[in-house]
Amino acid sequence: MDNQRNIILAVVLTALVLFGWEAGIGYFYPQAKAPVQAEQTADASKSTKPADASKIKPTREGGLRDAADVALEKQDLKAALTHGGRVPVAAPGLSGSINLTGALIDDLVLNRHRETVKKDSGPVRIYSPAGTPAQQFAQFGWTGDAGVTPRAQTVWSVPAGAKLTPSTPVTLTWDNGKGQVYSITFKIDDNYMITADQSVANKGNAPVSVQPFGLVNRTDETASLDTWNVHSGPIGAFDGSVNFGTNYSTVSDARTVKEAGNTDWIGFTDIYWMSTLIPVKAKAEGTFRSLGDHIFRADVVYGPSVVQPGKVLTQETKLFAGAKEHTVLDAYEKQGITNFGLAIDWGWFRWFEKPIFWLLTKLFSLVGNFGVAIILLTAIVRGMMFPIAQRGFASMAAMRAIQPKMKAIQERYKDDKERQQKEVMELYKKEGVNPLAGCLPMFLQIPVFFALYKTLILAIEMRHQPFVLWIKDLSAPDPLHILNLFGLLPFDPPGFLGIGVLALLLGVTMYFQFKLNPAQMDPTQQQIFSLMPWFMMFVMAPFASGLLIYWITSNLLTIAQQKYLYSRHPQLKAQADKDAQDKQRASEREKSKA
Repeated sequence: MDNQRNIILAVVLTALVLFGWEAGIGYFYPQAKAPVQAEQTADASKSTKPADASKIKPTREGGLRDAADVALEKQDLKAALTHGGRVPVAAPGLSGSINLTGALIDDLVLNRHRETVKKDSGPVRIYSPAGTPAQQFAQFGWTGDAGVTPRAQTVWSVPAGAKLTPSTPVTLTWDNGKGQVYSITFKIDDNYMITADQSVANKGNAPVSVQPFGLVNRTDETASLDTWNVHSGPIGAFDGSVNFGTNYSTVSDARTVKEAGNTDWIGFTDIYWMSTLIPVKAKAEGTFRSLGDHIFRADVVYGPSVVQPGKVLTQETKLFAGAKEHTVLDAYEKQGITNFGLAIDWGWFRWFEKPIFWLLTKLFSLVGNFGVAIILLTAIVRGMMFPIAQRGFASMAAMRAIQPKMKAIQERYKDDKERQQKEVMELYKKEGVNPLAGCLPMFLQIPVFFALYKTLILAIEMRHQPFVLWIKDLSAPDPLHILNLFGLLPFDPPGFLGIGVLALLLGVTMYFQFKLNPAQMDPTQQQIFSLMPWFMMFVMAPFASGLLIYWITSNLLTIAQQKYLYSRHPQLKAQADKDAQDKQRASEREKSKA
């Protein structure tokens, strides 16, 4: 009766967890879906955002969340970028333009990354002009007396035909008519770094006091999801330490968050993209501000300086606006940007994750298929862990072999626990058995496999990478669902019922893996273990295809490993099965007596 009650309880709890998984996975690992459709008017310019648009949960990758905003963004971009003075930007990593009104860098796209998996979807847009739904831009300027320093509406001058490229810097100038000439010289490299040299030439007869600054302004409406294991939001390094603790909600509540220490770099990050300001050879104060209506700002403010007549003051600041490609970030760190590679939220196990990430990208460069690289990486890691697993199995076999002697000691000294423990320890010493050796492989594998999991989550290299056949994007869930006959039926199953081919393979391989394990002596535990593969099939279905490929490969390698080790230690499985059978017969006898 007790066993039946335990089994029923286990099934009920499993069902509760399973049907509650949809809400949980939607919170911790949401995926991009079709934008919410808003009611459209005949005139696209009159489209309005639904009242609850800001309540739509962000996705892992980020971006606009409803159809009205997407349509409005296209319309606003067309209007903003087709009139007004602009300087073209053309580099291998970035393209776009600089707005001469306010000297705003507000139009940038990432040439190496597409918006969607479709090859004609266009590059990812990281910067959009102020007032657009996806607003994000950078600005450099000075604070000081009105009429002396440039303002937001200041129109800057450039030479005719100016174009910012890696080989052609561009200088914007403004003369305030009072003896001071301001200039900003922009330079760009082949990746995602723009350098701004802000200069003030005082040609007047009196000294002037100015304070250089740089800022990044953005909306959190396009932010990616901030989770417990991957940070998205305000980010920066201060006195050499990278800070992941400030969130949009923190800044929104406080209105102003002034970071302690000298600013190494400061800005905003998503899972894959980042925009940050980097002061060069100068102390600067870093601040996050909430401007209301989901608009946030990161500031770099230098100390005030007095420019004497006939003198020139120049301040250099770098702006990173691009993809968090680990090789690019590490290269910038080697050039002197403090801990810039740690802008990728590696977490506690980064000493494991970075070598694994390096190996994964090397394998990808060799085989040219990210799915195959994941399979090879899993095999390499499993191979490295095999000697540890082999020792664990040997220890388990030795423990099984001395079980009769242990039972005899327990019976002999059942009323003297202290003597019993002493005799057991003497037995371990005499037989050369370490009872903890079987647990050691499990503890050693935890950081390794967590590092693998985190690496696959963070790897922008996996974004939009195909594998085979129907798997066109390893960073997205399996698109084929069994319940709608792989897309033939006109409905999409909810997340926990969206079982695809990969999720089914995961359940099957895990089932065979558990079948190779020794039977549990407790029938209730055995029933729970038999349900676990199918429970995990539902749990893992909404996760990225790359993670499922890793897990399936790991299961297949584990099955092969177990078969080999059981062939080396047949007494282990035989003894475990015998113990389970004895336990089952004893349980049946107790039931018949009852």
